[in-house]
Amino acid sequence: MLHTEPVDEPAVPRRTAGHVVVLALWAAVSVVLVFTTVRPWMPEIGLFAGGADLDVYRDGARHVMEDLPLYTEPVIHGLLYTYTPFSTLAFIPFGLLPGGYDKYIWMATNLLLLVGIVALCRKMLGERMSARVVATSALTAVACTFLEPVRTTLFYGQINLVLMALVLWDASRGDRSRLRGVGVGLAAGIKLTPAYFVLYYLALRRWRAAIVAAVTFVATVAGSWLVLPSDSRQYWTETFFESTRIAPDTHPSNQSLRGVVAHITERPAPVVLWLVLALAVVAVSMWIAVRLHTQGERLLAVTVAGLSAAVVSPFSWSHHWVWFVPLLVYIAHRAATRPRWWLAALVVYLGAGAWPYRWDEEVVVVGLFLFPPDWAVTDVLVNIYPLLYVGVLVGAGVLAFRGDTPVGRHPATPSPGRPATIPT
Repeated sequence: MLHTEPVDEPAVPRRTAGHVVVLALWAAVSVVLVFTTVRPWMPEIGLFAGGADLDVYRDGARHVMEDLPLYTEPVIHGLLYTYTPFSTLAFIPFGLLPGGYDKYIWMATNLLLLVGIVALCRKMLGERMSARVVATSALTAVACTFLEPVRTTLFYGQINLVLMALVLWDASRGDRSRLRGVGVGLAAGIKLTPAYFVLYYLALRRWRAAIVAAVTFVATVAGSWLVLPSDSRQYWTETFFESTRIAPDTHPSNQSLRGVVAHITERPAPVVLWLVLALAVVAVSMWIAVRLHTQGERLLAVTVAGLSAAVVSPFSWSHHWVWFVPLLVYIAHRAATRPRWWLAALVVYLGAGAWPYRWDEEVVVVGLFLFPPDWAVTDVLVNIYPLLYVGVLVGAGVLAFRGDTPVGRHPATPSPGRPATIPT
């Protein structure tokens, strides 16, 4: 029986009263901004006047339940259904929500889920769940409501927080967990972008998790094909390849790499150029993410992957960028011992905030990328999220290659000369 010296795990830094005060002030500012910058019931843009995407989910489910075409004709509000056939099966329970109150119930559910996401992020940072952690997680969640991706998710009744929660739950599980990969597979089955995390698992050499995720995704495709053969055939043979079905590449809300190229050239991005640039981003970001993960920075690693997925996606609406939430959780964690990190939080908050602009008395737009084209800085603002991403990638790269592991973290593999405890 072999005995070895156990590796000491540094204590996670305890949040001081000053740190909690900052979170409380940040939350209060966000609430004020959410309810004063745009009137909550203002038609078409007020926080409580939305729910269009929730309507689409419900109407898509209604189409399949009533044996109506899902992809060859518009659904409610004249919008086209762009999600997978499996998603409609997942959205069937939405039809049980009471009409007139459904969007408020779903908004409240998303807010509770946001608190859970923050708490899960902090668990990945090594913190143990307690009443104090839940309370401060609630403060952080409220502070994030003025982020444009979060506000837009709440406004439209989107599912991006659900998908991110599935991925984070998956990534937080131990390497030996047989369920690891299921969350990513289910998320990808609903909306294809989370399939990016299969590549993330492969880069980490988590072969079983990658296989489980891929098999789960294939199971969602096969299962929905059995239930919805006609719609599945239409989606996977035609609709899947119609990238312009969502919106033109040049749309200001396209906060992806392909959108950046289109914004600069003022024409659809050449597919070959986009693929070359996307592959370069994938290679660099995965290299950084793997390095972070091996240093014990699991949350920052998966956050870099989540942001990268939004960048390389052909089209990324602002609400796809909910990965700014775990980024801010990580930054706030750093700020517990190094207050200068609050400056990084401020930069992200200012760049990704739901800042409105009134075009006239009746029309208000929200988001820096939608500011007037005659402004001198519009050419910069229209690519604001990819620009923030570049800053995050550079910062994460510095942390990854400087080996600056903060208090409370420890490498995922034993350090040389410090043997880990070996089970006997």
